[in-house]
Amino acid sequence: MIDEWWRDAVIYQVYVRSFRDSGGDGVGDLPGVRAALPYLKELGVDGLWLNPFYPSPQHDHGYDISDFCGINPEYGTLDDFDALVAEAHALGIRIIVDVVPNHCSIEHPLFLEALLAGPGSAARRRFHFAEGHGEEPPNNWRSMFGGPAWERTADGQWYLHLFTPEQPDLNWRHPDVPALFEDVLRFWLDRGVDGFRVDAAQGLFKHPALPDAEDPAEEERVGDAANELAWNRPEVHDVYRSWRRICDTYAARDGVDRPLIGELTGIAQNHLGDYVRPGEMHQGFYFGFLDAPWDGAAFRAVVDRGLANAAATGSTVTWVLGNHDRVRVATRFGGGAPGLSAGDFERGTARARAGALLVLALPGSTYIYQGEELGLPEVVDLPLNRLTDPIHRRTDGERRGRDGCRVPLPWSGEAPPYGFSTSPDLWLPQPPSFAEHTVERVTADPGSTWHLYRGALGLRRKALAGEPELRWLDAPPGVLAFTRGDGFTCVVNCTDAAVPAPLPGEPTLASGPVRAGEIPAETAAWWVR
Repeated sequence: MIDEWWRDAVIYQVYVRSFRDSGGDGVGDLPGVRAALPYLKELGVDGLWLNPFYPSPQHDHGYDISDFCGINPEYGTLDDFDALVAEAHALGIRIIVDVVPNHCSIEHPLFLEALLAGPGSAARRRFHFAEGHGEEPPNNWRSMFGGPAWERTADGQWYLHLFTPEQPDLNWRHPDVPALFEDVLRFWLDRGVDGFRVDAAQGLFKHPALPDAEDPAEEERVGDAANELAWNRPEVHDVYRSWRRICDTYAARDGVDRPLIGELTGIAQNHLGDYVRPGEMHQGFYFGFLDAPWDGAAFRAVVDRGLANAAATGSTVTWVLGNHDRVRVATRFGGGAPGLSAGDFERGTARARAGALLVLALPGSTYIYQGEELGLPEVVDLPLNRLTDPIHRRTDGERRGRDGCRVPLPWSGEAPPYGFSTSPDLWLPQPPSFAEHTVERVTADPGSTWHLYRGALGLRRKALAGEPELRWLDAPPGVLAFTRGDGFTCVVNCTDAAVPAPLPGEPTLASGPVRAGEIPAETAAWWVR
């Protein structure tokens, strides 16, 4: 029997650059993550997903990789990584790492070789090099980060990049590319990693003729994978069947799964079931809550759709409220961000706390983005000269980018750098408001969001073991109520008025103050018997 631990795991997403700095250079690193393992153990998570820590010129903060089997010196060494894995495993914490197969860095040896080899060379066939039309690129495709999806080289050819020009897309029809990544998977599996989050998993293959898109502006308009000629091609499933066989080989050795978890955005969200069929990926991120408004009916539709997708495949849903690409939950639910508004943070915080209890009560696994447990807001007033996200640059400032959710975490003290580093000069500046959200402060406050998460994770492990099914209960409009098994009930009141409680007595856990017999507005509660 294989241990399918991923089915109901709670995974904490670590954006390494912003988690904790042990070296005093203002940038988070792997020893910093290792030092914080006791904190994460106390919180109660089952595993960590580490965003890229590989060698990279950092044009897209690690997603432009120059060596898929190394460690960026800013973040440490392979010895540091091995020590982190060993200590995490000793604490019962799994380690999931990012694999980025759609593209590499312009500084990757294969791309440097392609540039030197010139047009028509075998080295260029590992990428998508093509002749243009005079001064125009080979086709009209656009980058989801803004601007054309093609960059011209000094010899006149163009190469394809669906993200930034510093991230050339690999040609997965060339046999060297799949062989490279099979070696990459084995390298990290041999070092003890417990699974892989697959970046832009709907990518890899492009239409072989590279024809024009009917609506090239859609890619920029939605800022996501929209071009069916460039994303979600049927050939991609052969790759994940191959990767699954590799992971299953390791699982057979010790009886523990090494899951593949796909980041499937844009048009691929409508095809999640295709990626998690038996023999392919174990899970695919389900992003329904990232775009849903604060509305009971909308939330129920998200839940029903996610559970239906999972039931059809034998997988489980991978729920997320936030990540490193989205406005932080407390700000988003408070109506803030897109136009750089802070929104109603008090209301957003109440909703974020209730939302946390909702997703942690659902069948499947949940990913927590670092800082959600601290109740961190989006930083909406970063100085323009400190913004680093290539989205901001490539859209000429029309899209602010993702820096606001990536500001380094506050650990202690009353002023920056809040214990994140010994250096006052961090890669992104922290705001004064972070003083209210330091780990030191929230762990000492029994009413904090941190203690809500910790309490929920402990109860979840005891009350929801064995994956009991969800059964909806009758509830007023705007209210979600459901049971799982015989002894667990969750109620989420998304309205602006109190509603009657479905059970007598005080709930076991609630996202805000409750009175006997009712659930206040914008509050969630659990009864565990």
